[in-house]
Amino acid sequence: MIPIILTSAAYIAAQILADIGSLRIIFLFGFSMDGGTLIYPFTFTLRDMVHKAAGVHAARALIIAAAAINLLMACYFWLISVLPADPSVTQANFSAVLTPVWRIVFASILAEIISEFLDTEIYHLWVTHFTQRFQWTRVLTSNAISIPIDSLIFTWAAFGGWLATEVVWSIFLSNLLVKGATTLIGMPLIYLVKDETQKP
Repeated sequence: MIPIILTSAAYIAAQILADIGSLRIIFLFGFSMDGGTLIYPFTFTLRDMVHKAAGVHAARALIIAAAAINLLMACYFWLISVLPADPSVTQANFSAVLTPVWRIVFASILAEIISEFLDTEIYHLWVTHFTQRFQWTRVLTSNAISIPIDSLIFTWAAFGGWLATEVVWSIFLSNLLVKGATTLIGMPLIYLVKDETQKP
């Protein structure tokens, strides 16, 4: 039970941190990249771990919970940005920094719901109709399909029309490369949790 709780907490934390990190566009290895790309790719394998240990229904519930929490985060940031600042304290314009958070959160939620549900169903199909052996293959297969879709939806929904087209495509490509590399690095994590359910 504890590993599932920790894995679920890590999944939601990574989702939130990725949304905040995406507010900053960085330049790394010759690519434009939203900062959230450095942590978001881990969510795919973390979700796979929850799926393995707790079943498909738990994985689906986790996706919905993460989307709801991200939305609450955006509402909270909006609330504290419109409340009057203490004039005796020198502080940066908080609302200016977080103004784009709504678009990024909505883009993230849209991409997350579509790609992670797709990832969940592909993972489930692989385990129930192909094989439960070679667990790394279920992670690789589900991620190989869901990651490009996630990247395409997120980059254009979050940055299309706001940043130059070539920058958006650069962000998309960097997303693919980083998420693909993270999948390969993170695949062994699936072996850290026990398969507690064989139910569909």
